Amino acid sequence: MASLSLAVGCDHAGFPLKGALIEFLRHQGHSVEDCGSFDPAPVDFPDIARTVCDRVRSGRAARAILVCGTGVGACIAANKIPGIRASVCHDIYSAHQGVEHDDVNVVCIGAQVVGLKVAEDCLLAFLAAEFSTEEQFRNRVAKIGRLERQAALELGGSAGADL
Repeated sequence: MASLSLAVGCDHAGFPLKGALIEFLRHQGHSVEDCGSFDPAPVDFPDIARTVCDRVRSGRAARAILVCGTGVGACIAANKIPGIRASVCHDIYSAHQGVEHDDVNVVCIGAQVVGLKVAEDCLLAFLAAEFSTEEQFRNRVAKIGRLERQAALELGGSAGADL
């Protein structure tokens, strides 16, 4: 597996797992930027998701990992950001299939759902996977992009204006 530049972030519920995952990813040879949170104090997850996802959108990170209690809040927040295709992932099949078929660029893990070893296995599968060259999958991801752009137009370009 090639070395990747990664962004990792968490809320307070994900804080206990994030450090171990960063250490694991670095041990695998990846470059990892820790985007917070940096202590177990309560934090609003959308703020962390924005920081992490901005690293992917700008190209500073090839992919990203978000850790919260269930992975659900992280996924919802990340998918509000244009260009992000996030997925909750608690199993190996979804980890690679999401990348291969849906071009997932952010994986969201629930620290209260899976343990360290399952999370590590999911990340190995996520990071080793590549987006399929098959036309059917490329077309579907292109349609997702069009949905995103159309929604922004319908909102008059005001999407995210209150962030």
